[in-house]
Amino acid sequence: MSSRQSGRRKPKAEINVVPYIDVTLVLLIIFMVTAPMLQTGVEVDLPQADTETAEQQNDPPVIVSIDREGRFYVDMAGQESQEMGADEMTATVADVLRDKPAIQVFIRGDKFVDYGKVISAMAALKNAGVPKVGLMTQPYQH
Repeated sequence: MSSRQSGRRKPKAEINVVPYIDVTLVLLIIFMVTAPMLQTGVEVDLPQADTETAEQQNDPPVIVSIDREGRFYVDMAGQESQEMGADEMTATVADVLRDKPAIQVFIRGDKFVDYGKVISAMAALKNAGVPKVGLMTQPYQH
């Protein structure tokens, strides 16, 4: 009997990490596939430009979108984009600036929208107290 007991192996005190790696890889693939689908907002065909990427701050920016028909939409963090007039857009952005004065404000203008609409949106945002207004573009597809 003693020879039988001596042939037994002692249990190892190690964690088998292979199943955890498998689960991690599956989750990574799921997040990579679903991340592009999480972007919400108004469908805008942005103009292409060869520009540098704006430095992102801690707070997500306020994005004023202008669609082909010239309608204004305001996208704020955690809220669905809402269609509004120029006066309402100005008041909404001014309210956000009162709470967070350092927040970034960008305009997403469709490339087929009238140039005057983009300029009037920029002027309205400047009147609302926005120190710098950024214009969003799409990088060139090489």
